[in-house]
Amino acid sequence: MRRGNIIKLVALVLFVAVAVALSIKPLVDPAKGIPLGLDLRGGVHLVLQAEPNKNGALITSDEMDKAKAIIAKRVNDLGVSEPIVQVDYDKKRVVVDLAGITDPDKAVDILKTTAKLTFRDPKGNIVLQGDELTDARAGQGQDPNQGFIVNLTFSSDGTKKFTDLTTKYIGQQIGIYLDDKLLKNPEVRMPITNGQAYIDHYATLEAAANDAVLMRSGSLPVSMSIAEKRQVGASLGIDFLHKSIKAGIYGLIFIFLFMLVFYRLPGVVADFSLIVYGLIVLWIFWMFRVVLTLPGIAGFILSIGMAVDFNIIIYERVKEEVLAGKSLRAGIESGFSRAFITVIDAHVTTFIAAMTLYYFGTGSIKGFALTLGVGIIASLFTAITFTRFVLRLIVGISPKLETTWFGVRRAI
Repeated sequence: MRRGNIIKLVALVLFVAVAVALSIKPLVDPAKGIPLGLDLRGGVHLVLQAEPNKNGALITSDEMDKAKAIIAKRVNDLGVSEPIVQVDYDKKRVVVDLAGITDPDKAVDILKTTAKLTFRDPKGNIVLQGDELTDARAGQGQDPNQGFIVNLTFSSDGTKKFTDLTTKYIGQQIGIYLDDKLLKNPEVRMPITNGQAYIDHYATLEAAANDAVLMRSGSLPVSMSIAEKRQVGASLGIDFLHKSIKAGIYGLIFIFLFMLVFYRLPGVVADFSLIVYGLIVLWIFWMFRVVLTLPGIAGFILSIGMAVDFNIIIYERVKEEVLAGKSLRAGIESGFSRAFITVIDAHVTTFIAAMTLYYFGTGSIKGFALTLGVGIIASLFTAITFTRFVLRLIVGISPKLETTWFGVRRAI
């Protein structure tokens, strides 16, 4: 009996147990854990309707694409995790799903504003267009009396015009307008010649950030109105989440028992590998901020079944090799080699299907495809490397290990 293999096995089990224990809190933390989608976390569902142009011209697909890009940029600047922004070209609508939004009215105001930015002199004349502003960022003023500020950066042409403005209107105010709505009316205190300016005295960083978003995100090519605004309650989503987790636990228990009864010791190894597989997948979700939705959970559970399928194919091959008269060690090596092509072919085709769904799908379909694809890659790793490594350790403990431990009875 090789004591070294036993020590390695025990150390491996303890390591996985500690990893599971230490992973529970960070993965499920509401603030920093795996982000939940609109269906689980709650939020707001918006439908923005493009209004006809004043000149009567038809709204083009290019204008809708630009509107989608600008709205998506504004949403991302709001700090919403993995928003869903889609376009209905036939009805000229932009559909937006925002998870975790606590103040939907504020989000609506920012998203639908046409935001044509202009700078106007004290008489109200437009003296500088918003497209000559290249950036606007919120920050903390260097002087405590300034409060929070918005830093402005102008293009080369804008810098020249802004230099003339700030030289001409010292001690007066230059209005910053979104369409015809006054956003800010800061006073010019000195000539600004380097194209770098700031607006101060914001009460909160959030207020400064909201104005900065509107200034830098560009003008919508068409006006937008709210066709639909629907609040999605988190309580309903959490109820579905609990039911999904409960169903997943029952499924895992059945899989664990099935593998244990039919494959004995390799079944225990497969169950152990499933725990490692689940840990790897969940940490990948956490690292890449994959938003978990109900279809995503379905994809994850499906990938668990596929991970078990890997092991079943491999174990059946191992059984065949051992029944043919090979030793357990030789049977495992040969069984893994023979099953490898079958496993790769079957799951590469599924992976291609998942990526096709991800590329062409939208919304929840993308979530399902992404979790399924990640699960396939993780299950390939655990089945081909981790499971094989553990089985090698087990058969290396004793050369006289009975084949019945592997669910194989040789004829006498």
